[in-house]
Amino acid sequence: MTAQFVAKIIAFVIYLGMMIFVGLRKASNNNSSSDFFLGGRQTGPWITALSAEASDSSAWLLMGLPGLCYLGGVKETFWTALGLIIGTYLSWLFVAKPLRKCSISFGDSITIPEFLSNRFKDKSHLLSIISVIFIVLFFTIYTASGFVACAKLFNSVFGLPYHAGLAIGLVVILCYTITGGYSAVCTTDFIQGLLIFIAFVISSLVAVIALGGPSNAVESVKNFQADALAGTFGEALKNSFTANSTYKGMSIVSALAWGLGYFGMPHIIVRFMGIRSNSEVKKARRIGISWMVISYIGTFIIGTLGTAYLFKHGTILGTGGFTDIANITNFGDAETVFSATMQNMYPAFIAGIFLCAILAASMSTADSQLLAASSAVSQDIFKGLIKKDAGEKEVMIVSRFTVFLIALIALLLSLNPNSSIFGLVSFAWSGFGGTFGPLILLALYWKRTTAAGAIAGLLCGGIVDVVWHYLPASISPIFGLYEIVPAFVTCLIVTVIVSLCTKQDQDVAAKFDEFKAMAD
Repeated sequence: MTAQFVAKIIAFVIYLGMMIFVGLRKASNNNSSSDFFLGGRQTGPWITALSAEASDSSAWLLMGLPGLCYLGGVKETFWTALGLIIGTYLSWLFVAKPLRKCSISFGDSITIPEFLSNRFKDKSHLLSIISVIFIVLFFTIYTASGFVACAKLFNSVFGLPYHAGLAIGLVVILCYTITGGYSAVCTTDFIQGLLIFIAFVISSLVAVIALGGPSNAVESVKNFQADALAGTFGEALKNSFTANSTYKGMSIVSALAWGLGYFGMPHIIVRFMGIRSNSEVKKARRIGISWMVISYIGTFIIGTLGTAYLFKHGTILGTGGFTDIANITNFGDAETVFSATMQNMYPAFIAGIFLCAILAASMSTADSQLLAASSAVSQDIFKGLIKKDAGEKEVMIVSRFTVFLIALIALLLSLNPNSSIFGLVSFAWSGFGGTFGPLILLALYWKRTTAAGAIAGLLCGGIVDVVWHYLPASISPIFGLYEIVPAFVTCLIVTVIVSLCTKQDQDVAAKFDEFKAMAD
């Protein structure tokens, strides 16, 4: 065991220990289900902003997108990042304030399924049931991507077996999510968001300087890409760069469509419900957008310069980690380009600290998703349908058990070492954006929406998303379009049509007018 290896272990132990400590420290703040699931609506703008963005970005920001960029997907990375930045800005602008007000006005709702049921006065409880099913389904897939990232990180840094890395990630995330609840999740997300930001800013600057400055760095990347397209480094790299060089048309639309997801992400928009006051939303929006833009620039720089930087040091990433460029056959480990660059760039301990940013991204998303899914099950199914007189302690016990169960299922989904972080996130993202996105917007801006319309739209949107995902583009080019687009459009159109064909509850209409009249 080398000194460098020990230094990395120390860095990781310090970080993981700090996360568990935060969870245990925050456990005493949970005196009710509102505290556990929403922090008592007392979260400040800085923590709200960084928690929202860190829980959104997940490991694909540090592994999925840089890996895509590393393999020549510069255009796809750019259009996807642009769509996400636009989407998150519009979500903060048009959803944050109205959702906080509306969730308070309609029964002081603390979960998204509860908010939708209260907003549309769904007496059949079908809206809650369908919402919870979709939330558990897509969050389980999403959480699996975080576990995959943890496993790949521990494998690339410490050489640990893939499944051992999975186990470590599972244990740490469960420790602070189950004990600390919303406050712990937001606080750890804030810390993790800062770490991700610092890692990207410093590493981007170091990479540019190491390649001789901005102009030389750009020239190095151009030369590498030209050699890759010419087949100098083998057919695997040539095929990847060739496929990405034709990126246009429907592919650009699909990439931009990622922005639609922000309107329906339960683990993100619930942050809007938990902020201390509407007057602090504007400040939180500015903080969140600034963090996001700079972090995405870092993703682009590390992913793009990673090829030239690693090649300059005599290595390139292939299956199994670092591989001599002449022997490359495939790129199963391209998503570890960030960790590979960090290990080449810094002394062992500093590299270990920055590599914790990947762990931070994985954990900040997984914990938020587990908490949102468990709140839906315990609050909306257990207390809402099964045992309506359940006490606060019972609800939190069920919630913690649900966190554990969903985490185990996600673990099973992530057992395959060849799992793609980007692929898992893409499916889950479209599921939420295509089902909940239109309903949230209609709930806040269209008084005429009915419970029947919401149920029909949610169901149809979810079905279209799942079916479209599995239809191959070989049947028709249209099926190459990212499934969030047809799912979003279907949910929106079906909800509007069914709502117009069904009678609106007058009490709901009156309550909607009250919500609109509320002061900011």
